[in-house]
Amino acid sequence: MCAEGPWFARGDGLKLYSYIDVAAGKEEVKRGPLPTCPSIESYCSQCERASPTTNTPMCIIFFKFDPRPASKNAYRLILAANRDEFYNRPTKAADFWVSNSEILSGLDLEEGKEGGSWLGINKRGKLAALTNYLEGRPNPDAQGRGFLVSNFLTDHSQDSYSYLKRVSSERHLYNGFNLLTAEFKAKEDTMCYYGNRGNTEPIHLNPAGIYGLSNSLLETPWRKLQHGKRLFTSVVNQPLPCEVLVQDLLNVLNNEELNTPDPAQESQGEGYSSPMLRVLSSVCVRSPHYGTRTNTIILIDSSGNVTFTERTMLNCDISQWSTSSFQFKLKD
Repeated sequence: MCAEGPWFARGDGLKLYSYIDVAAGKEEVKRGPLPTCPSIESYCSQCERASPTTNTPMCIIFFKFDPRPASKNAYRLILAANRDEFYNRPTKAADFWVSNSEILSGLDLEEGKEGGSWLGINKRGKLAALTNYLEGRPNPDAQGRGFLVSNFLTDHSQDSYSYLKRVSSERHLYNGFNLLTAEFKAKEDTMCYYGNRGNTEPIHLNPAGIYGLSNSLLETPWRKLQHGKRLFTSVVNQPLPCEVLVQDLLNVLNNEELNTPDPAQESQGEGYSSPMLRVLSSVCVRSPHYGTRTNTIILIDSSGNVTFTERTMLNCDISQWSTSSFQFKLKD
C-alpha cells in the first residue's frame, strides 16, 4: 500500500491533480505536488498510479465497413467497441435520448461533461465514435471531447467529411482524440476519420475494409490492436447468425490477454508507469477501479436494419453486467 494511501492520480502535471481514493470510492481534487508512490515499480496490489502527466481514459474500436455487401445476409457495418473508464464515473447506459428520440447512445454524466458521448447512432444513419489519444500533459481546460460525438449526431447541415473538416479547424481546443463519423444512406454509405494528433485533413475510409482504432492514430500497429483485429477478422469473415455474431464479438472485446512488451505503445505512453502500460496493453483492460466498463456492438445490414447491443458494468463491480439490445430501421 502507498504511504499516502491507496489512490489513482491524474492531472495536468503542473498544479491540479485529481485523486481517486479507491478505498473510499470517491474523487477529490487537490492542488500541489503529487506524492511519491514508493511501490509503483512493483505495482502494489492495492494501488494504481499514473504519472501526473497522464490522460488515462482509453477505448478500442474494430469495424468492418462494406457499403455494398455481396450477400443480402451480409452487413454494411460491423462495429465492436470497448469503453475504458474509471468505474465510478457517472454515466447513463445506452438508450434513445429523452430530448431527441432519434439518437441512441450512452451519455457522460460527469460534471461539466454532461451530454457528451463516446459512441452513438441516429435513425437517419449518422454514426460517430471517439477514442482518446494516449499522451502526457493533457490540458485541464480543454473542451470535452465527448461533445464531438453528440454534436455530430444532432447536426442536420453537415455531412461526415464537412463536420470533421470543421472539427479539424478547432483541433487546438481539445486534448488528443480520434473521431469516426459515418452516414448510412439508401444510395451511398460514407465513413470518415480525423485525429487531431495526425494529419490536418480528415480522410474518407476505403469501402470493404477492416479497421482498428485504439489510442494512437487509425491503424497504428500496437500489439493490442493487431491482436484484437485478428480476432475480430476471424469472426466477421464467417457467415454467422446475428445472435452468434454478437456473442462472438463480445468475446473478442473481453479478451484480457496482455500484449507486452510493445515498444510503440510504450514510446507514445511516455510518462506512464510500466505497470500501468502493462494493464493498458490488453483489448479488455482490467484493474480494480479502472478498465473496460462497456462493450458495444453495432450491426447494419444490407436493408438498413440496425442492431445495437450494449453490455455495461453495474455498481462498479466487474462481476455484475447488464446487456441491452435495440433494433430499428434506418430512415430513407
